[in-house]
Amino acid sequence: MSVAVLAAAGKHGEELLQSLGSTEGGLSQREAETRQRRVGPNQVAQESQQGWMRRLLELMRNPLVILLATLSALSFATGDARAGSVMAAMVGLSLGLRFFQEARATAAAEKLKAMIHVTATVVRDGAAREIPLRDLVPGDIVHLAAGDMIPGDVRIVSSKDLFVSQGSMTGESLPVAKISEAETRAVSSPIELTNTCFMGTSVQSGTATAVIVATGASTYLGTMAGAITEEEPPSGFDLGLDRFTWLMIRLMAIMVPLVFLINGLTKHDWRGAFFFALAVAVGLTPEMLPMIVSVCLSKGALAMSRKQVIVKRLNAIQNLGGMDILCTDKTGTLTEDRVVLQRHCNVAGRETDDVLLDGYLISYFQTGLKNLLDRAILSCPDFHQQGLVDRYKKLDELPFDFTRRMMSVLVRDPEGRSILLTKGAPEEVFAHCSQFELDGT
Repeated sequence: MSVAVLAAAGKHGEELLQSLGSTEGGLSQREAETRQRRVGPNQVAQESQQGWMRRLLELMRNPLVILLATLSALSFATGDARAGSVMAAMVGLSLGLRFFQEARATAAAEKLKAMIHVTATVVRDGAAREIPLRDLVPGDIVHLAAGDMIPGDVRIVSSKDLFVSQGSMTGESLPVAKISEAETRAVSSPIELTNTCFMGTSVQSGTATAVIVATGASTYLGTMAGAITEEEPPSGFDLGLDRFTWLMIRLMAIMVPLVFLINGLTKHDWRGAFFFALAVAVGLTPEMLPMIVSVCLSKGALAMSRKQVIVKRLNAIQNLGGMDILCTDKTGTLTEDRVVLQRHCNVAGRETDDVLLDGYLISYFQTGLKNLLDRAILSCPDFHQQGLVDRYKKLDELPFDFTRRMMSVLVRDPEGRSILLTKGAPEEVFAHCSQFELDGT
């Protein structure tokens, strides 16, 4: 975790800006460019881009490919062009097919990445403007609103009803309240800082002005991403293929010299013994194996592509097929990320429009992003068609927080009465209830 982030959390407004060399009017464009040259672009660790030559060399590091290439070269050197040509063709077709398939998948993935453009509202030279996320530097003043991605590790300067979703960091589904006051308590984890937002999280509701403290690899997310994007260990498929290849090599290391010596000593024709031993080595080698493996994996990748899935590394096909149990976050992954409202019942379990109207009003009038339940309720028959919503007026709102575990909207009904509509964790709502309404009573 960046020491600068922890230090910034304990400082007040003016002291904070001075420590970062910034002002309320933000940085100048010239100063921002100078800082960017010093700290680099605002990007977390990325998967290293490999050139075609490096990728081809990695594919050629396969022990079976090396063995076939060696035997092919020996065959050519000893005048057996037919055997050498067959093995060279198998090696070439295997490498070419795999290289082409993976290069095409990588190009498709890069095109998808290029379609995503993330910007942030930053104050430069006293004026707010939208710039790409990668151009932000420490000391930049940014404006945050509902739906915005946090562009770096930022310290809140001012806020209003700010709630941030930190699920990508903590797995917690509920948003966390963030304030601008200096942090005075000791925290066991940086995520617990109430005045700091971290890159990779997003604003759920409210607005804020913040100053960027850390960017790119220096952020909390950047330190985690650096470990995640390290070179992958070999898969079970790679290890199995390597074990088989080394078994063949050890077998040849024993058989070929024995055949050569026995044949030479018994027939006294060492040249013929050498060619016979070479023929044994070629016979023991499964020339078609690399080709068969590449064809089968490529066929799997093509089948996945018809399901709109890009397979960047062909070995992933075998890994996916070898799974017994696959655990994944299902929301929005295996489902449509959508909730459908089927019933709206009172405490007796009977459907009533009064319950739906109360739910509709609080979902309609609340500020910030609508969650899945809000969208499901608002997709029901619109009370605007009946002219009901227009008769209500919003007076005030209490946003969700983890102390109340509820959010409330104060509205005025057509009769002029003020009604506080509340939703939240059932146990918290029940604890505040002393009565319930049923059939008008």
